[in-house]
Amino acid sequence: MTTETGPLLPSQPSRLLERWRDESVASVWRRPSDWYHPTVDDLALALLLRDDPVPAAARLGYARGDAGVGVAETIDDLACLYRTTTGAQPPLEVLRALCTGWADAQAGGVALALGLDAGSGLPAADYLRLRLAECYPPDGPTGRLLVIDVAAGAPDGLSRLARSAAVGASLREVFGPARAMASLGSGVFVVLLDDDEEHDEPTARLRVLVDEHVVGLGIQEVTRRPLRCWVEPVAATHEAATRRLSQLARP
Repeated sequence: MTTETGPLLPSQPSRLLERWRDESVASVWRRPSDWYHPTVDDLALALLLRDDPVPAAARLGYARGDAGVGVAETIDDLACLYRTTTGAQPPLEVLRALCTGWADAQAGGVALALGLDAGSGLPAADYLRLRLAECYPPDGPTGRLLVIDVAAGAPDGLSRLARSAAVGASLREVFGPARAMASLGSGVFVVLLDDDEEHDEPTARLRVLVDEHVVGLGIQEVTRRPLRCWVEPVAATHEAATRRLSQLARP
């Protein structure tokens, strides 16, 4: 019996799907019965026909997120597809599309006018600046910031994107998708807390979840472990608070 390892032709989509599924189930996929979704056909055909895979990757990411598949498993499954075709890592733009689709599903498909960070799927800093305005009633400022710093090493684009995806997924699981939080860039994330909100247990849980995702993605060398987390009160004025966000978002 001969094992085929050569390039796949456009007339061989079923063979590509079989090889992709076998690779994924053998190494990363936890539930073989739910691996297939029609969006895998779209992405496989895009690669076979040398078409743009970005739209199909976004649809696959959404389908995986909507089905409750974790971000690490979703990214690893995509890597299995590329190993069975090119032998290389997925291109950054394809991985970004996959993560964005996954994050959109986690957020219930709600798109924020101020934009989402493509890696984490969290709102960008402008969104948090807007939400901070709610912390300044006439009788004085309220609220605190939980700051999470995960940066370490010198990640390439792919590792940086995977790290952001791991943190974004963990933050949504711990605090829920409706929480006011954002990615500031450069591995820094911020969650808006109430004055009397307990944060020790959620922070401990966050550390565990991020670590699980990071190990699953193999990006330990570019992720601070344990995470550096601290809580600080919001600044005295909204203007000062927005300056503080800029300070936290180091270049």
